[in-house]
Amino acid sequence: MVYLDNAATSWPKPPEVLAAMERCLREVGANPGRAGHKMAIAANRLVDETRKELASLFNIGNPDRIVFGLNATEALNLALKGLLGPGDHVVTSSMEHNSVTRPLNTLRGAGVKVTKVACDHTGAIRVADVAAAVRRNTRAIVLTHASNVTGTVMPVAEIGRLARDRDLVFIVDAAQTAGVLDIDVTNMHIHLLAFPGHKGLYGPPGTGGLYVAEGVELNPLKEGGTGSHSDLPGQPEILPERYESGTLNTAGLAGLGEGVKFICREGIEKIRRHEQELTRQFLEGVKSIKDIRVYGPCDASRQAPVVSFAVGERPAGDIGAILDQNYNIACRAGLHCAPDAHRTLGTFEQKLVRFSFSRFNQPGEVEYALYCLREIVEKNIPAPAGGGCGC
Repeated sequence: MVYLDNAATSWPKPPEVLAAMERCLREVGANPGRAGHKMAIAANRLVDETRKELASLFNIGNPDRIVFGLNATEALNLALKGLLGPGDHVVTSSMEHNSVTRPLNTLRGAGVKVTKVACDHTGAIRVADVAAAVRRNTRAIVLTHASNVTGTVMPVAEIGRLARDRDLVFIVDAAQTAGVLDIDVTNMHIHLLAFPGHKGLYGPPGTGGLYVAEGVELNPLKEGGTGSHSDLPGQPEILPERYESGTLNTAGLAGLGEGVKFICREGIEKIRRHEQELTRQFLEGVKSIKDIRVYGPCDASRQAPVVSFAVGERPAGDIGAILDQNYNIACRAGLHCAPDAHRTLGTFEQKLVRFSFSRFNQPGEVEYALYCLREIVEKNIPAPAGGGCGC
C-alpha cells in the first residue's frame, strides 16, 4: 500500500508510539487523577508528560492550559460554542473545514453573526480583507492555519497581530499544521489553538486538544467527573479540569506523547524539508501529465504537504477508486469535509483527488503515483464496477 492520505490520519506511526500505548495498557492501566494508588499516579504522570511535551512544541508557558479531548473537531466546538454568544460577531474564511463551519452554522441560529472572508483561487486570504470584516461587536477571528484541500498556509502571525491590536480572540485550527509547521502561540498571538493528535503529531486516533490562553474564559462543552474538587456542584474553575470531564484516553495520550518526542528528536525543520521535497517532486512531475489541473499555491514552500487535483472532467471519486483498486494507492477523493473551500475553488460539483505526504513517504512512492496517474490519463482507464465515492 502506498499511503497518501496523511491529511486525514498519518500512517504509519513511529514504533515508539505503538510501544508506549502497549506499555500503558499492560503496566499503567488505571484511571489518571482518580485515585492515590501507584498505577493511578503513574497514569496521571503519563498524561502530564504529554502536556509538557506539547507545551514545549507550541511554546505554551503553562502546560495546564492544554485541554485534552478526542480530536481537533471537539476542540473547535469547545472554542466556538464556549466563547461565542448572542450578539457576538465572528470573522472566518471561505476555506474552512466543517469542524469550523458547522458549529458556526449552529451558532448563527443562536444569534451569533458570522462573516466569511472570501479567499482567492489558490485558497489564500488577505489580511486587509480580514481587517475590513471586523465590526464593533466582533468577538473573535477563527482561521485554519493551512487548508486541508489546497494546503495553502494562511498568514496566521499577521492575523494574530491584527487580533491583538483589535482586542479580539484569535482561534486557530491547526489540523494540518500541528507537527508540520512551527507554531508559537505567543509570537503568533493565538488565544485558542485546536490540534489533532492523529495527523502530523503521529499519535493515535481519539487524541487531540485545545490550548486556552490566560484570560480566555469558555463555557464547558461537557460536565461531569474531574477527579478533583468533587465536592463542588458545578465544574471546577481550574484548568485543565474545567474542560476535561470523564476518563481520558490515557493509552492514546501516552502514544501522542511519544509522537511529539519523535518530532523533537527528528527536528520539525528536517521533517518539513522532507515533506516539502515530496510535495515539490509531485508538483513538478504532474506538470507533464495532460488534463490534470492542480489547485492551490502550486509552491511547496507556501503550502502544507497537501496537493489536490482534477483529472479532466472525470469525477474525483472514480479516480480515487482506480488508484485504490488498480494501483494500491490510498488517497482522499471528494469534498474533504470542506464544501466552502470547494465552492471557493469552483470544484464543488466535480470534487478533487487529494494526495497528502508525511515523514514516512519516500520519493519512489511519489514517482510511482505520478506513473499511475499518467497511465490512467493516457489509457483512459475506467473506474471499477460501481464507481467511486467522492465524500
